[in-house]
Amino acid sequence: MDRIDEILGKINVLEGELRHELRDVTNEFLYTVQEKKIRFSEEVRAANREFAAKWSDYVYDSGVWVILTMPFIWMPIVPALMLDVTVWLYQLMCFPVYGIPRVKRRDYIVIDRQSLTYLNFIEKMNCYYCGYFNGLIGFVREVAARTEQYWCPIRHARPVKSVHSRYRHFFSYGDAEGYRKGLGQVRKDFNDV
Repeated sequence: MDRIDEILGKINVLEGELRHELRDVTNEFLYTVQEKKIRFSEEVRAANREFAAKWSDYVYDSGVWVILTMPFIWMPIVPALMLDVTVWLYQLMCFPVYGIPRVKRRDYIVIDRQSLTYLNFIEKMNCYYCGYFNGLIGFVREVAARTEQYWCPIRHARPVKSVHSRYRHFFSYGDAEGYRKGLGQVRKDFNDV
């Protein structure tokens, strides 16, 4: 258990370092973020426009098979919107009752690629979709992770491909005594969010 906690702690530190490094890229490509808006200098915007592909060329170069897959890519947007509303309502109604801090949707759903002048309209629409959909999945995962920490904070017996942010607070599989004695505390242990 101690070794698992140590590894999960290292992962947490590395994720923090990764977020820091990703923020430092702003200097390399000469943009700033001011009040959640991305700002490029006019020279950079003009230079980037030179790299924009015409949407008609973009469609033509994609090929027929890629174009035919488009409805299948966009089809999940309706259930995604329903999931978004459902999870938002669930969190709004239940988390205060459980004493779980709410997950900030805006921390997960980031839509900011429309500022990139080297993207054409279709590419920007694709970026809206990907930013929303991947952000939504991250948001839902965090809501589910906090829910799991409250209701069933027990690690799995079999290895999982990916662990969520709350997994390190969970009890070892089979630790009946630890679970019974510590469940009340683990249900309140959200100081790190």
